[in-house]
Amino acid sequence: MFMRIDHVGIACHDLEEKIAFFERTFELTVVAREVNQEQGVKEAMLHIADGQGGGSYIQLLEPLDPDTPVGKFLAKRGEGVHHVAFGVPDVAQALETIGGRGVRLLDEKPRHGSMGSSIAFLHPKDVAGMLTELVQAPER
Repeated sequence: MFMRIDHVGIACHDLEEKIAFFERTFELTVVAREVNQEQGVKEAMLHIADGQGGGSYIQLLEPLDPDTPVGKFLAKRGEGVHHVAFGVPDVAQALETIGGRGVRLLDEKPRHGSMGSSIAFLHPKDVAGMLTELVQAPER
């Protein structure tokens, strides 16, 4: 079902500061930036490598407001890994399969994600405490 680790989402207080750190320290390159009002974040995707089924990235997330999910995460846990995202060929099919196996779904259907992808989240309490995102790359 999983084709690759698509990205690791990292919550941060200052997006520009963290971008500079990852560029300087790990020589990563920002390939996309966007504001996702629905999720309440400013984000940047930094490219790591390409592989079968697509690329792998670090996704830096700065909340637009303290009351957003990422804002609440930062207040409770501080900066750090927020979620792990796995590339799948079909998000809707993956939701049906995973939900059928008893995992609670935070999203019943796919929604808009970074760089034109389709995404959905799984409940962390059913996945070893890890917020898990499913990502279907956009058609190219």
